[in-house]
Order: sequence, then C-alpha cells, then structure tokens
Amino acid sequence: MGNRLLEIRDEEILLMGLCRLSFDEKLRGRISELVRLTSDWDYFTNLAMEHGIAALVWHNLEKLELLNYLPEKNASVLHSSLLLSVTRNAFHLTGAEEVISLLNRAGIKVVLLKGLALELTLYGNSGLRQMTDIDLLISRRDFLKARDILLHNGYDSLPVKSGFHKPIMEWTGKHLPTLMKNGLSVDIHLELFPGKKNNLTSKVIETAREIRLERETAYVPDPELFFLYLVRHLYFHELNDESQLRLYADLVLMAEKYGSEIFRYKLLEDAKEAGLTKILAWKLEPLRDLWGLEFPDWLNEFTSRRFNPDSINRFIFFLKSPKGNKPVNPGKVYRRMIRDIPGIHRKILFVLGDIFPSLTFMKVRYGVNNTLKALLYYPLRVGKLFRLISK
Repeated sequence: MGNRLLEIRDEEILLMGLCRLSFDEKLRGRISELVRLTSDWDYFTNLAMEHGIAALVWHNLEKLELLNYLPEKNASVLHSSLLLSVTRNAFHLTGAEEVISLLNRAGIKVVLLKGLALELTLYGNSGLRQMTDIDLLISRRDFLKARDILLHNGYDSLPVKSGFHKPIMEWTGKHLPTLMKNGLSVDIHLELFPGKKNNLTSKVIETAREIRLERETAYVPDPELFFLYLVRHLYFHELNDESQLRLYADLVLMAEKYGSEIFRYKLLEDAKEAGLTKILAWKLEPLRDLWGLEFPDWLNEFTSRRFNPDSINRFIFFLKSPKGNKPVNPGKVYRRMIRDIPGIHRKILFVLGDIFPSLTFMKVRYGVNNTLKALLYYPLRVGKLFRLISK
C-alpha cells in the first residue's frame, strides 16, 4: 500500500470517535465539531451499518445530545438497528441460558467468548454489541460430551465438510461444525491460539472469571488473555480481507476498562508464547496513534520498535471498505490455516478433505443435483488447490 497515509474523511473519524462508552470534555468537543462538519450522512450511516456499530453510534449520539444534527431518515436507520440488536441479543441470551443450563448440569465448565462475553462485561447487556451467534470455549476433555448433550436436546449439527475431516475436526478451523436450533447458532471452540505450541487456551479456562446471567452461572476469560485472543481474532479477519470497527471498539473498551490488568509484562510473555508478538504491536498502533489510548512507556517502546509503516494504512483501507474486498493473497491464508494444524498426518487429512469433500457438499457448492455431474468437479478442485498452495 506504500508509506503515504491514506486520507481519512470526517465521517470516518467521527465513527471512530463514537467507538467508546465514556467521553471526557475534550473528546466531547471534538465529536461535536465533527458532527457539525459532517455533510454526507448517508455515507456515515451506511458505513456504521457495515462496521456493525450502528447501535453503539445511535446510543452515543443520543448520549451526547447530537442526534438533532442528523437527518431524520438517518437517525431512524440507526435507531432501528439498536432496537433490532436489543431484540436479537435478548434472543441469544435466552438461548445461551438454555445451553449453559444443559452443560452446567453435566458438570461442564462453559467459558463465553466474543460477542456474548463482551456484551455482558463491557457493553452492559444493552444491545450495543451486535452479535449473530453464541461462541463457547469448552475443554478438550469435555467438548465431545458437550456436543452430544446439545445434539440430544434438539440441536442439529452442520455437516462436516469431508469424511477426512472427521478424525481431526477438533484441530481444524476455528470451532466444531456449528450447532443450530430454532435459528440459534452455537459454536464450540477448543483452541484459541493454534499454531505455535502453547498452553494459553488451558490458561483461559483455568483463570476464567465467574459471571452470573439471569438464571445460570458461566465464565468469561481473564481480561489480558481475552484481549490477546481478540487481537488474534481481528488479525485473522484482516487476513481474509475484511475488518470492522466493531472489533476495534472491543479492544478500545477493554483497554479503557481493564487497562491496568491487560497492559502488564505478562501480555508480552503470552504474546510471545502464542507467536503473536508482531501482530500485537501492529494492532496496538491504531489504538495508540488513532484512538489516542495511553500505554505505559515500556509498551510504547515495544510497539514503536515493531512499527509497521503499512499497518495504519491497512487499518484505513478497512475503515473505508470493511467487507466484500477481493482477497489479496488467498494462498497465504490457506497456508497459514494448514500451518496452524498440528501434526503432519492431520495436515494431510485436512488437504485431502478439501480435495475430496462429501458429495452433499459438492452438490451444494457447484449447484448440481446429479451425482455424476458432482463427481466431475473433483479434478477441478485438485487444480484449484494446487494453484492456491503454490501462490
């Protein structure tokens, strides 16, 4: 992308400024100024929707008494997004209570991740953190038991892509095949820091903090390990050429609320153990240089030493275009995915599963109903995979 910084529009700076929950007098003044400078409210509103922060934006504009500057149609779109998010999050919370109840009765420790954990611990369970599913972390000892319990209680599992993947499904992808019931999606995660051998996921489970829902008790990760996991999660979104301010807002709010627990030397030790040292520095850059978050001197030095001239431009690119970008290097993403799978035999099974997925998958993927026609597409997959790996 080059070293020349891309230009940031007033509407984009305003969106960034609204990605928080507390505002000092200086920030209030800056946001008020940006609201008065903003002229393209359609662009502002559409971008807020694409970044998954429309509910948070409406809430903060109301809180700062600035809604009267928006055209009525734009304010209405943002408000509708908040109302939808409140309804949707209530649906997910009710579903999560059912799942947690089933697993608690079986003595299985449930650690909440991503949207649900963030909504409950950072956003005040008020619909401000938009989410689309329920993500749970379960220990390797209990994950099959947990999956079987949910399957026996009306949840259906999305099919495994290939029979080759079944023996290694706990090692591939981000989570087990999604479980679904009445429109609710549940993803069971087993490993938060794959790739370089480490014990951090076990530490997340061991150090997780108890949280009380309406009827059930569950757990959320320790802030420092949760922050590191969210950094990795954000990085892999960007590897797939998409990113949202929603994911940066999570980091900003975590830093503001739990900074004294997160920004300790242990963060660097854990990042090194997970192979995330450079990635952590690159994601801290925009938090410091664009959001103005204050770090301890040693963390500023750590971040500056690993300065990546392209990281801010990369952020600005996604700020303008969060989704639907043409992959720059899909081969790199695929190779990283294979590298994160431990063991040569598992890597081989994973690749074989991609070359020879099930016939059910082939028919859906290539839009054919005839078995013979579906079989004819297998050679195509061999060539495509070879090109992908060799890029």
